[in-house]
Amino acid sequence: MVILDLFSGAGGLSEGFFRTNSTFVGHVEADKNAANTLRTRTAYWKLKNEDKLDIYNDYLLKNISREELWNYADVANSNDVINTFIGDDTFDDITKKIKQNLKNKKIKNVDLIIGGPPCQAYSVVGRARMKDAVTCDPRNFLYKYYIRFLETFKPKMFIFENVPGMMSAANGKHFNDIKIAIEKAGYHMELQELSASDYGVLQDRKRIIIVGWKKDKRQKYYSYPKFETIEKKYLVQEALDDLPKTKPDKMIEGKGKYRTKTNQYLIDSNIREEGFDILTQHETRMHNERDLEIYKEAIIAWTENKKRLCYKELASRRPELITHKNITSFTNRFNVVKSDMQASHTVLAHIAMDGHYYIHPDITQLRSLSVREAARLQSFPDNFYFEGPRSSQFRQIGNAVPPKMAEQIAKKIKEII
Repeated sequence: MVILDLFSGAGGLSEGFFRTNSTFVGHVEADKNAANTLRTRTAYWKLKNEDKLDIYNDYLLKNISREELWNYADVANSNDVINTFIGDDTFDDITKKIKQNLKNKKIKNVDLIIGGPPCQAYSVVGRARMKDAVTCDPRNFLYKYYIRFLETFKPKMFIFENVPGMMSAANGKHFNDIKIAIEKAGYHMELQELSASDYGVLQDRKRIIIVGWKKDKRQKYYSYPKFETIEKKYLVQEALDDLPKTKPDKMIEGKGKYRTKTNQYLIDSNIREEGFDILTQHETRMHNERDLEIYKEAIIAWTENKKRLCYKELASRRPELITHKNITSFTNRFNVVKSDMQASHTVLAHIAMDGHYYIHPDITQLRSLSVREAARLQSFPDNFYFEGPRSSQFRQIGNAVPPKMAEQIAKKIKEII
């Protein structure tokens, strides 16, 4: 498949399509760090296809610089990744670069457009935080550029991904406008709310996946694809067990750092292949002593009583730990990752600012999740390297489509096309 990837983020959705041997003629992403992550991942796939992964592994081991990696893989100056905002003043330039890429790769047409505009203005949490400002947020209308790309490149199909809140934003007006615009562009669309936990991801993450077809008089009926689900037979702890134990404000990287060999879940989900022994970005944030005491209370509440810590109850029992006067709002702000269940709670971009919602279940470690652990809950492979500072890495992970879910989508779409 020949694919154009819009609003790419770190490339969780595109990772699934890379695994079906797709060819990308552009990833368009505004965030600089996420765009750099895409370049590094594009370098990985190019080197993998050329049987030169020793070069990529040298980068993970910090034996070569990022610039050297990009130069080896010929991605430094290519248009495979276009780092810019999508808007009226950039649309023509982006289109020109994509068309040049098509020409350079000797490809005539784009088969598929994938991606989803930033979802803060659609998400329920985002709307609550932004209040009245959400109504005039320009991100509400980025879908219009997605439609323009459909009209320009006329792919056979498209995948439009977003949060479930998209359906209710502005009392359904935005979704209705999107549907009308897609129809006017000459496409028919169907949608479903899918859960990542049905597709090999150990996380309760729900997303709206819209599938669209270019209208064809010969094809009278379009049915939503039946993406292959994966049996739920693993627990969250199997995504974490082989990683070395650590403490707050630590970084563990390098060869020979895993505690154990890989396990069947990690192999089945493409997270850690057998024989892969390079750990990166097992980095934790710093916590103060008061927070660590609260984490301890939260872990005990879950492991002993299967109960989530309530801030209001904590205030009555251990008032010395309370820092917020308002104990009736956000009473569940502390949350332990449930290692003994088949799915964790959703990893959100908010993890970049606050680890309280992602407490590691091991009381002997007493910390929030590391970057690598958050990536694993999203099903990112251990050889997937996130560029930028730690806060950006967390944000990229939290905003992404889980690659294992994306892979199941990609397999079916390839079959259809």
